[in-house]
Amino acid sequence: MLLDKQARRLQKWVSVMGFGSAVVLGSALLMSSVTGCGGGSSKASSAKSGSNRPDPKAPLVEPPDPPPVTANPLLGAKLFVDPQSLAMLRANALRQTDAAKAALIDKIANQPQGLWMGEWNSDIYRAVDHFVGRAQADGSVAVIIAYNVPHRDAAASAEEQGHSAGGLASKEAYMRWIRDVHAGINNRPAVVVLEPDALPGLKSLSPEWQAERLYLIKDAIKVLRQNPSAAVYIDAGHAAWLPAEEMAELLKQAGVEYASGFSVNTSNYRATDECLEYGHKISELVGGKHFVIDTSRNGAGPYLEAKTPEESWCNPPGRKIGQPPTTNTGDPIVDGFLWLKRPGESDGECRGGPKAGAWWEEAAMEYVQ
Repeated sequence: MLLDKQARRLQKWVSVMGFGSAVVLGSALLMSSVTGCGGGSSKASSAKSGSNRPDPKAPLVEPPDPPPVTANPLLGAKLFVDPQSLAMLRANALRQTDAAKAALIDKIANQPQGLWMGEWNSDIYRAVDHFVGRAQADGSVAVIIAYNVPHRDAAASAEEQGHSAGGLASKEAYMRWIRDVHAGINNRPAVVVLEPDALPGLKSLSPEWQAERLYLIKDAIKVLRQNPSAAVYIDAGHAAWLPAEEMAELLKQAGVEYASGFSVNTSNYRATDECLEYGHKISELVGGKHFVIDTSRNGAGPYLEAKTPEESWCNPPGRKIGQPPTTNTGDPIVDGFLWLKRPGESDGECRGGPKAGAWWEEAAMEYVQ
């Protein structure tokens, strides 16, 4: 009962003050539930982590429409620097034997970055709960990229360039998966970027699968935003993929009205100025929705010498890390410059790189030197 009251207090606080203040309050509530201060108990805390898991056999229920987002939900947020990231683990391993290289990798490791979640997480509820819990214990906000929609990476796969092809096998499986993501976050602050490339690559699907994907993204937004502490952004590709007018229509069909906004340049290399222009055009067409930009690897802009589409996005040479992550962008409708793709982790098995998501030191060194 105490935890329920605390959750309601946190929800009310977030709606008024935003993430920055919510993290402070959330950390205090976490401590009181663990230590028993204020009438709580450690037993209540341990029960909380397991009792929130959805029943995999329960009927799927359509969530109610969430209230509109009227302000920047990231204002004042401290974003989570993951001490278990591949970059941090590699830098730590090098400190005693190659301090100079470790210092270079620290340029990546010391920045807050998103964590991609998909079918490689054998227990998505536990994975999300653990990641968000570590962020909360640090007094910061986790950023998650949900990447498991059926027929994932279909556009690239259609051109035999689908290094991240996969996703769940059915509509029901994804609906249950996203509810597990929601349950893992619980009522804690978190940022979720939904399904990179899913909307820009929509036309590569059959009409039936297009309708299913639009339904699933809208459902995911509504599920995740049942937590008022969650900021949810739909991936909108970048300016070199679809015109702003076309992307705006897709966002509307996918339920952007219920989201915090949309993301631009996720896991890509387009320059920030270009992304700002593109995002503003889309925003004007979707009711002034806010957006975030992935600046993780756009410091040198796109690879203009690419001879094929794949060469422009799959481990292109000579790219650099971009502007460090911040929620103070100086632009009233840009909620954050975020590092959604983790620099140094491969785009896929191209240009000599390992499989998508694996650490590739050669690329990491290119980004930071």
